[in-house]
Amino acid sequence: MENSQEDNRGGRNGAGLEYNTQREKLRMPEYGRNVQKMADYVKTIPNRAKRDEQAEAVVKVMEILNAPVHSQENYEQKLWDHLYIISGYDLDIDSPYPMPEKEQLAVPPAHIPIKRKPIKATHYGRNIESIIDLIAGMEDGDDKTAMIRSLAIYMRQQYLIWNKDSVADETIFQDIEKLSDYRIKVPEGMKLSRVSQEMSYSRPGLNPVKSKNGNALRKNVRQKNQRK
Repeated sequence: MENSQEDNRGGRNGAGLEYNTQREKLRMPEYGRNVQKMADYVKTIPNRAKRDEQAEAVVKVMEILNAPVHSQENYEQKLWDHLYIISGYDLDIDSPYPMPEKEQLAVPPAHIPIKRKPIKATHYGRNIESIIDLIAGMEDGDDKTAMIRSLAIYMRQQYLIWNKDSVADETIFQDIEKLSDYRIKVPEGMKLSRVSQEMSYSRPGLNPVKSKNGNALRKNVRQKNQRK
């Protein structure tokens, strides 16, 4: 049997050079080739009691190699299922669990369709549309005005990430109204703070403004998404 160093390199040196492409395909690569060799060896043991004993020893090795399996329900049964898979469903032993059906494990997971609308403005990101929908449904008042201002500041920062040139407040206001299908009307006379003031409130690498209104805005969006 090859040692682990040879197994990691994928072959032998010299005239007996052997590559992984020439070897038998691993049935469960996460356990490595040596475990597969152990499983194949167990199948050759003529004495059934000895075969059961060695199969249990292989499972213990697999448990050590696959420590995260402990976080799963019925992890012991999963390990025995994996042993059957590695052996090619050709293991005649008295295990604590029945051999799984090959067809059952071969069934691919059900496809979960994800319905996503095209992003209207990619430079602002997908979440901006959810925020706009939330603000559009608010009653007019000081809270809505504060939310619109926080949204505009955030959108200006996103805009400047894509376009290093300066951008007029009116351009951002027009984008808000357009993206909301004109359900939002930016109050007349609204002014945004200077970009240098906004960036002083932002942490490096983060785009959203760290302000009271900005935090409240993101919190409301999360609550809205959770209710969907």
